Amino acid sequence: MDVTINPRPLEGRVDAVASKSVAHRMLVLASLAEGRSDIDCATSSRDIDATVTCARALGARVARTRLGFRVSPLARDAVRAATGTGSPTTLDCGESGSTLRFLLPVACALGGSYRMVGAGRLTERPLSPLWGQLVAHGARLEGGGRLPALVSGGLAGGEFRLPGDVSSQYVSGLLMAAPLLDEGVCVLVEDPFESRSYVDMTIQALSAFGVRVLSQRVEEGGRALTSLRVPAGSRLRSPGTLAVEGDWSNAAFWLAAGALGGGTCVRGLDLGSCQGDRAVLAALAAMGARIRRAGSEACCSHDALLGRTVGVADIPDLVPPLAAVAAYATGETRFAGAGRLRLKESDRLESVGDALRSMGARVRTEGDDLVVEGAPALRGGVVESHNDHRIAMMAAVAASAAEGPTTIRGAECVSKSYPGFWEDFAALGGVAEKREG
Repeated sequence: MDVTINPRPLEGRVDAVASKSVAHRMLVLASLAEGRSDIDCATSSRDIDATVTCARALGARVARTRLGFRVSPLARDAVRAATGTGSPTTLDCGESGSTLRFLLPVACALGGSYRMVGAGRLTERPLSPLWGQLVAHGARLEGGGRLPALVSGGLAGGEFRLPGDVSSQYVSGLLMAAPLLDEGVCVLVEDPFESRSYVDMTIQALSAFGVRVLSQRVEEGGRALTSLRVPAGSRLRSPGTLAVEGDWSNAAFWLAAGALGGGTCVRGLDLGSCQGDRAVLAALAAMGARIRRAGSEACCSHDALLGRTVGVADIPDLVPPLAAVAAYATGETRFAGAGRLRLKESDRLESVGDALRSMGARVRTEGDDLVVEGAPALRGGVVESHNDHRIAMMAAVAASAAEGPTTIRGAECVSKSYPGFWEDFAALGGVAEKREG
């Protein structure tokens, strides 16, 4: 589907969609915990649906309710009884990296036999060094470190070691698998520990299910590491009812639009959330936008915008919305430490620049930095989404302030995280014409 946007400033209020990062964690843990869980999650997406599909394949019962999901956990005895019998169970992760990286160690810990598959760029995204650590602790994996992968055998606890600058999802997956093992688990994460906020989200979710993660800084041979320990005997127990908070990473696009337009507000956000992307407010304020916070609402409106250096190693998902703002700011904006963008749904170091350049912006890469030279206006143009939801949403925000129309190709990709994006775009006054291709 192509979407053509005619420029018009966005303004008004929208409700935050449910955080898919939080939803993934709650759905996985609810599928493994003792007792039934009711999860308040009013909105879904293709990525969340992928986790639901896999949870059902594992044997959990997941029903959609008026408020979200009702989850009855899988029977672990049944999983173990099925080991070595018949064909492996297929776990289709779709294009969801979170689903894959969370469930790979969980599948190893359960001790069954599974075939893990995916779609799109997920099949190209590497799984090392997590793969190597799982094998070293007794899991049997076939697939050469990529999808499709065959998983069998049992996982032993003990000490796992991971670099902190590859993927925080590896750490989260091991922590969620830990309560399934008889032995305790210690995950040692080497500095620099990037995207730590996502691991904090996992620790918070585990706490809700009765599992405590002991975190401390340690030194080894003069090197600093973070030790994350799940004691032996830890058990997942459902708290009964849980609520998925609003998503800051998707809210960031509307707040960025407010910085370029007439002012926007997003309702239903936790202003004290441990989601790292809450930093969008500080970043936009540093660039000159006006920020207002009240209750569960965050608002942003236009003022003189100035280029800044923004460190994004811990907040890579904020680069697309902030880059849209940077394209209209006075001076140069440098997004420093953006190397992990190369391993997203697209190579975002390239696709962010490609999209904005198609609209008339001046963008370049310097090593792992993305540099945007601001201009008074973008002309509009034709933008390839690269099947990346955040590229399509970034282009929509940038297009709202352009001089001429912008056509976004493959705009349906927003459904990966935000199926209602185009409806909310219209609710804020955006003018978008859809054309099925």
